[in-house]
Amino acid sequence: MTIDEIQDEIISEFSLLEGDMEMTIFYIMELGQKLPEMNAVDKTEDNIVKGCQSKVWLTASTEDEKVHFAADSNTAITKGLVSLLIRIFNGQTPEAILSADLYFMHKIGMERFIGTQRSNGFAAMIKQMKLYALAFKTKMEVKR
Repeated sequence: MTIDEIQDEIISEFSLLEGDMEMTIFYIMELGQKLPEMNAVDKTEDNIVKGCQSKVWLTASTEDEKVHFAADSNTAITKGLVSLLIRIFNGQTPEAILSADLYFMHKIGMERFIGTQRSNGFAAMIKQMKLYALAFKTKMEVKR
């Protein structure tokens, strides 16, 4: 699936909650619970996303020129938020990640249920994922 197709799928899922704040937050926390377990050895200071109020660990690797992310957080909501980004970006090419226009947040009204601090942290997660993609893109170009 493309990044836009995945975003549209997320928008569709959230629309079923009809803007119910409590249900939406519960759903985000549930998504975080489904995030694959991150290796404990990767939960280092170097892998912490800077700019997040909560602790968020994020790693990335490539396989067949596609980027794969792993993440965890010490809070349920933040873990759910990072799981959405992983769902969107996992298995995509560095170019697709770098050129992605993330619109799902506005469509699901995310600003209504996460505060300014979490919004800043969410932006930091996106920035870190795009930095990984840029590094992998550069590395791939050097190999060619």
